[in-house]
Amino acid sequence: MTTRAPHRAAGRVEVHGVHKSFGTLEVLRDVDLTFEPGTVTVVLGPSGSGKSTLLRAINHLEKVDAGFVTVDGDLVGYRRCRGRRGDVLQELKEREILGQRTRIGFVFQGFNLFPHLTALENVVEAPLSAQRRSRAEVEAEARELLARVGLADKADARPRQLSGGQQQRVAIARALALRPRVLLFDEPTSALDPELVGEVLEVIKDVASTGTTLVVVTHEIGFAREVADSVVFMDDGVVVEQGPPAQVLDHPRHERTRAFLDRVL
Repeated sequence: MTTRAPHRAAGRVEVHGVHKSFGTLEVLRDVDLTFEPGTVTVVLGPSGSGKSTLLRAINHLEKVDAGFVTVDGDLVGYRRCRGRRGDVLQELKEREILGQRTRIGFVFQGFNLFPHLTALENVVEAPLSAQRRSRAEVEAEARELLARVGLADKADARPRQLSGGQQQRVAIARALALRPRVLLFDEPTSALDPELVGEVLEVIKDVASTGTTLVVVTHEIGFAREVADSVVFMDDGVVVEQGPPAQVLDHPRHERTRAFLDRVL
């Protein structure tokens, strides 16, 4: 594992009894997880196991059917209100939800860059619009972030002029520009050609050393073994097992975990 910076006080994520269905398909079933501040958790599992839906529930891109998520003790997407039959959860207004998402960064597998904006403009857009920070401050920090991900010379390039790996590194810089407490990665290398995977994983390793809480959905077992503090294996909407990489990857307790690893290793 990489050497960590001292843990920040912020960035503790708790998932409590979360259920999520799409029609009759139950995608998450009573999921309970805690991600400690400053740690790196890799979430593994076959396609359709609920991994991406879990990430989207953490930052309220998907509304849960039951249960709730907190970041540093604050409910995500909801407030607790007193009702006739006890406490109930009331969904926040969109403006409040967007404010929460500035603290929970999300890096998508498909990059999701604005095609008409340069790399620099993609990075500065959210801090300017969501955090009302000064343009001079945001642009200076954005250039530092592009340099950090190895793209100082691509600030004026548009996405179509960049390789897939470069686009994903811009997306990581964009997420970091919001100074999030938590950073979620949804299969960040799955859309990349094999020769570009390594460059993106190296950037994520660098981010992992800063003390930001990372939750990474990926099939990159080597990355999980080297960088993760904890590995979660999901299947059929449930958490089958979790623990340190050496335990889950080398000595899995559950047959479903062993069968999955036999297929991907």
